[in-house]
Amino acid sequence: MSKVYSLKTIQKIPISLAEAWDFFSRPQNLKEITPSNLGFNIISKHHGDRMYQGQIIEYKVSPILGIPLYWMTEITHVEDQKFFVDEQRFGPYSLWHHQHHFKAIDGGVEMTDIVHYKLPLWFLGDIANTIMVRAQLRGIFDHRFQAVEQRFGAWSGSQEKKVMFDGSL
Repeated sequence: MSKVYSLKTIQKIPISLAEAWDFFSRPQNLKEITPSNLGFNIISKHHGDRMYQGQIIEYKVSPILGIPLYWMTEITHVEDQKFFVDEQRFGPYSLWHHQHHFKAIDGGVEMTDIVHYKLPLWFLGDIANTIMVRAQLRGIFDHRFQAVEQRFGAWSGSQEKKVMFDGSL
């Protein structure tokens, strides 16, 4: 059986909690912070423009060789201006559980993402994670970090990009 992997990112953003929540709780904004080479496209007809518990969002994404894959997530938990969770219902992972946390701090917001994921195909999934998936996820979150800075501005204090896998950088 393949392993469950985790990643955690932390980013400080120089905007209000209300502004951060307004942007990140709108599914249509996800494309803006996703690398274009993934071919990410929301295909849901009735996903709504504001996130809510029980919401189903369907996507097409092309993470490998431009081959389009279907991905369906459900927003399973929402606490206004604090956190939301999306879980894969159908898609490329055996498990995808993504927590998005927001906390007001002096001068802005601290945004923390925690992802637990598992790949199919037992030990072949573990090999794929080592060879490709882990680096691809790091690239996606690095891109997102930069896209958020471009949209909202860079944090004025010292801030490293933090993408931690399984508890380590």
